[in-house]
Amino acid sequence: MRQFPLEMHHVAPGRVVEWRLRSTAAEAGGTDDPASRKASFNQDKHFTVAEESRAADDPVASWVAVTFEVTGPLDEEALAQSLLSFVRRHEVLRCAFRRLAGELACEPFDPAGLSLEPRHVGTFDSAELLNGFLVERFKRSIDTLSWPLFIMGAVLREDSATVYLAFDHIVCDGMSMPIVVSEVLTSYEALCRGDEITLPPAPSYLDFADQQRRRYLSIDARDERLDYWKSFIGRAGEFFPRFPLDLGVEPDRMYPIVNEASLLLDAGETEVFEKTCLTADGKPFMGVLASVAVCLREAGGPGVYRGLMPVSERGRGTWTNSVGWFVNTMPIEFDASPGRDFAQVMASVRAGFTEMIGHVDVPFVRAWELLAPEEFAARSWPYPVNFFSYIDMRKCPGADRHDDWRPATHVWSARANGACSWFQRDTDGLHMNSLYVDTPAARRTMGDFQEALRLTVQGIARTGGFRRPVALTPPRRPVGTPLDVAAHARRR
Repeated sequence: MRQFPLEMHHVAPGRVVEWRLRSTAAEAGGTDDPASRKASFNQDKHFTVAEESRAADDPVASWVAVTFEVTGPLDEEALAQSLLSFVRRHEVLRCAFRRLAGELACEPFDPAGLSLEPRHVGTFDSAELLNGFLVERFKRSIDTLSWPLFIMGAVLREDSATVYLAFDHIVCDGMSMPIVVSEVLTSYEALCRGDEITLPPAPSYLDFADQQRRRYLSIDARDERLDYWKSFIGRAGEFFPRFPLDLGVEPDRMYPIVNEASLLLDAGETEVFEKTCLTADGKPFMGVLASVAVCLREAGGPGVYRGLMPVSERGRGTWTNSVGWFVNTMPIEFDASPGRDFAQVMASVRAGFTEMIGHVDVPFVRAWELLAPEEFAARSWPYPVNFFSYIDMRKCPGADRHDDWRPATHVWSARANGACSWFQRDTDGLHMNSLYVDTPAARRTMGDFQEALRLTVQGIARTGGFRRPVALTPPRRPVGTPLDVAAHARRR
């Protein structure tokens, strides 16, 4: 399972059907829970930005989606039943969000009052037309301020089907996507066999949000739990760590984005890369982060790496099978200065990560609000921010069936003012997906950076260290190797 632009996905043509979520309470203009629940800090900030953008006639838009395959003729009734069961099981998916007395309330609808309304969308004769439809469908259908906050559909063919679900970020995160795939297909296959649906416990994200708010809503800027953030800000000089390379952006301006993905290491190279990282007493994600830091430094960045890193808040098993936005974002810094070899930089990464994890309890949005209130009032991060994310998809729920289900994750945002990169490892290797501003400078900068990074991780796998003549050999074009998604979809 990997993440790449939906535009790169080869979905074979066919008949498209969608299922619209209906609620008797929603259609009556009310909810089934007059007391409601409080949104998480992530959700509240996300919803506030959507409200303010709408009021300024400058709407923001983004979505996270998942696609996966069903072999054989699709049983539409069984899939619809599986999808409805999935929505009923996860409370956050059946919530409406409303601003009440200044706070954002989550108002869950009674699962018994939910139903799915099937709708035949049309038949597409080419993959190009189908892909164009899906891209526009996701863009136009996901709205933070409108319920429901996701769409569900499938492309049906005689001997197979491609199922798709697209969500607003307010109800899920990237780690929720493997859960969607595993749960929907496990239920579907059970229903097709005539068996009962059996799934592991999945506590409600609303309970997580409630616990989080009870712990951190009352803290102020003097709270000692913010000392790690304050120390980071003191050394960096500002709350957000800047992306250190030129992207050609102007202050207070948002830009259309480039969304691209590439293969950094194939399966065999990734195995060797992991062994090299373990030999250096580190983990593969540490090796990738060390490589990123060295490439940024060699391209003109500082010797000390400073960036933001998303960290899962699912805990050790508590929320493993729950859908929601279980992500905290933390600052990390470490020494990647010239002259340090791979083992030394890895030691710095390990020390920096250990220090970061020791202070991961305070929610990012709460720290942002308390320590950078002027920037918190804005609708976006103030400038290009250094951001790194890594997920080993082989460890996600249902990973043992990924070769059969062929799932993929897709993210999209209408505009940005910087760059974000996500790294995923699966059975095929190490992959990179980047979203960045569409400017000539950013295209040059990100192209050079991605190629340098590919050569660096390949060098680590082949030589055991940073043995790449970056200063002598200019990065080659084209950037990396685009994912052959069509071949991935056809290989079975």
